[in-house]
Amino acid sequence: MATATEKNTARLRKLYNEKIRSELKQELGVSSIMQVPVLKKIVLNVGAGFAVANPKSLDSVVAEIAAITGQAPVKTRAKEAISNFKLREGLAIGVTVTLRGNRMYEFLDRLINIALPRVRDFNGVSPKSFDARGNYSLGVKEQIIFPEINFDDVEQIHGMDVTLVIQSAGPEHSAKLLEKFNFPLRKGK
Repeated sequence: MATATEKNTARLRKLYNEKIRSELKQELGVSSIMQVPVLKKIVLNVGAGFAVANPKSLDSVVAEIAAITGQAPVKTRAKEAISNFKLREGLAIGVTVTLRGNRMYEFLDRLINIALPRVRDFNGVSPKSFDARGNYSLGVKEQIIFPEINFDDVEQIHGMDVTLVIQSAGPEHSAKLLEKFNFPLRKGK
């Protein structure tokens, strides 16, 4: 009989632990299971520059990101004043949230299987978006691709940056991990 924690484990997390991890160890030719790439966290950032003119609009962004991730986001504040943008130091101008554990894997599952296929004219994401350490970043232009967002309730269309923080030996190893998750990386450069 399955324990309560096994029942609540995210689908991709279970797949990673039972199948993908051992497959990657063989494919990459690493000597230890600890050298296999692993997803550490997912960070979502929303820059809401429109909140300078209407500070109440940031509350709707917070509610939307909370609905998408299932976790309360944190408002980010301006570090310095910029008069050309009518920006004052300490003014809330964005939202960020860091996902770990089951919430991270559940978000990744929804991103891969539900949200990204809903993007208009979608043919995969760029394979060039890895940094030197193997982390992957992508920009989402509209929050309405997520099924948790009701289009009629949206006050303003905004995008977000999604960063997958992957502990690996480099971009090639990270790409192999994402391919195992069926992440839609475009073929060819």
